[in-house]
Amino acid sequence: MMAAPRTFTTDSFLGRQRDEENAKEDSPKKPPAPKSDGRFPLSQWELAAAITVFLLFVAGLFCIYLTMPPAEYNKILRLPRTVSDLRILRDHLGTYAKDYRAQFMFGYCSTYIFMQTFMIPGTIFMSLLAGALFGVIRGLFLVIFTATAGASSCYFLSKLIGRPLVSWLWPEKLRFFQAEIAKRREKLLNYMLFLRITPTLPNTFINVASPIVDIPFHVFFLATLVGIIPASYITVRAGLALGDLKSVKDLYDFKTLAILFLIGSVSIFPTILKRKRTYE
Repeated sequence: MMAAPRTFTTDSFLGRQRDEENAKEDSPKKPPAPKSDGRFPLSQWELAAAITVFLLFVAGLFCIYLTMPPAEYNKILRLPRTVSDLRILRDHLGTYAKDYRAQFMFGYCSTYIFMQTFMIPGTIFMSLLAGALFGVIRGLFLVIFTATAGASSCYFLSKLIGRPLVSWLWPEKLRFFQAEIAKRREKLLNYMLFLRITPTLPNTFINVASPIVDIPFHVFFLATLVGIIPASYITVRAGLALGDLKSVKDLYDFKTLAILFLIGSVSIFPTILKRKRTYE
């Protein structure tokens, strides 16, 4: 006896289609891939906002320097780009920083925060200078304060206009960062501490990408404040011996990097332990 042929009605077809759509919705979603078509990503409003904020910072910085006691500004205001430049700057600033300590530290902090906010290279030389002029303890506190304040300022600036710019500059790195953050929401502070302590991702990228991947500011702030201590200590301490330092690359040799990764591994140990218990 032959089996009756199967018939497909409109209702059964629509029902199957709804089931497929529901299955897609229930499946885990991947972070959206940032798009980049090669064009400058900022709109006219975003570009105007960025320029306005930059000019306000520059105006404030200029006013601060106008209030500082007179000195040989052609030597003092030149930002170092090499260790040799830093040695010359240290020699010229030594007496000035002692005679006008409060004014100098205010100008130093303003410059560091400005550079950190707008991702201007050279903050590592500022950290070395802090160690050379103020010693390890005061220099370390100074660097931690300014670096945290500058990173926080960069965070809020990126929250305002950073999304299209970061998606344009670092699409692949942003995609990777989104995926890693999505997997570690429960232990986000531990993961952020690991990133700050180790050179896994550049600090500049972390500053601008964190608000885009929805890292809360209190997590970002605490991870920055605590996580930059080891690397800052290494840099500030090296500032005491500029004569022995040939290049900035000498700061982070294999031994130093191994120590940083070891310290960073401690911060993510609770996450690893929790995963192990889950699998058991």
